[in-house]
Amino acid sequence: MRFLGRAQVKGAAFLLEQPLDALAQRLDHQAAVFIAAPAVFQDLIRPEVSARWPYWYSRASSSLIGGAFMRTASGYRIIAALAAILAFSGCDIPVDGDGSTKVNGSVHIPAGKAADDARTVNGSIHIDDNATVTAATTVNGSIRLGEHATATSAKTVNGSVTLGAGSRVAESAGSVNGDLTLANGAEVTGHLTNVNGKIGLSAAHVAGGIKTVNGSISIMGASRVEGGIMVDKPSGIMFNSEDPVIVIGPGAVVQGELRFERKVKLYVSDKATIGTVIGATAVPFSGETPPN
Repeated sequence: MRFLGRAQVKGAAFLLEQPLDALAQRLDHQAAVFIAAPAVFQDLIRPEVSARWPYWYSRASSSLIGGAFMRTASGYRIIAALAAILAFSGCDIPVDGDGSTKVNGSVHIPAGKAADDARTVNGSIHIDDNATVTAATTVNGSIRLGEHATATSAKTVNGSVTLGAGSRVAESAGSVNGDLTLANGAEVTGHLTNVNGKIGLSAAHVAGGIKTVNGSISIMGASRVEGGIMVDKPSGIMFNSEDPVIVIGPGAVVQGELRFERKVKLYVSDKATIGTVIGATAVPFSGETPPN
């Protein structure tokens, strides 16, 4: 098996919303590898999955990979890692109810339609204006919610997440490698999280805080963020030599702690309201944007 980078493999854990036993029947004798999640991903992983399966397993042998102990799982066909999921590409995964689940191909929810799930492995997810879904989940592909569309969650590994004007995600939204963009009036009730990629808010609302490792953050317009901002310290495989740039524009409000575990460039408008800053020095600016 080809082992993926720790961030990419572990980032796929939160995508496993199909019963593991049912998925295992789709895979003959494939191995799966689980690596303990970095702290930045904890909000993205479904608690019941991470609680039941605290490790990814290798059927072949015990070894140390990515800092996590690997164990033998004789008798179990555990499908959890992205590498294992891709092993059975071309096999459709059945879904009950009014939803769409695929391995290869994009998922489209038409305007005004209500669907249970929108899931794929290799493909994008497009939820049109005023449509409603529960889980919007992919591995390799972007997720886009149209204006006033709603989803319970929106998560991808490699791809962007874009929320149109007035759209809403009731729980968390995030990507491992991808930009996160919230348009005017968009709302995420839980966390907004990524590792690599820009995060941009324009008069939007995030109730559960923003977390990143290498991502730059732009909070503009009358945006409101509760739960603060966290820029985590990168590990070796997630390191980006460029310092993230954090901009909090005029009229924006960030409640809670702004904690930076790595060096960043922090610019705060003299018309913005923020909480306590830890680990960085805010550079004030006037006007719409900070100086170059």
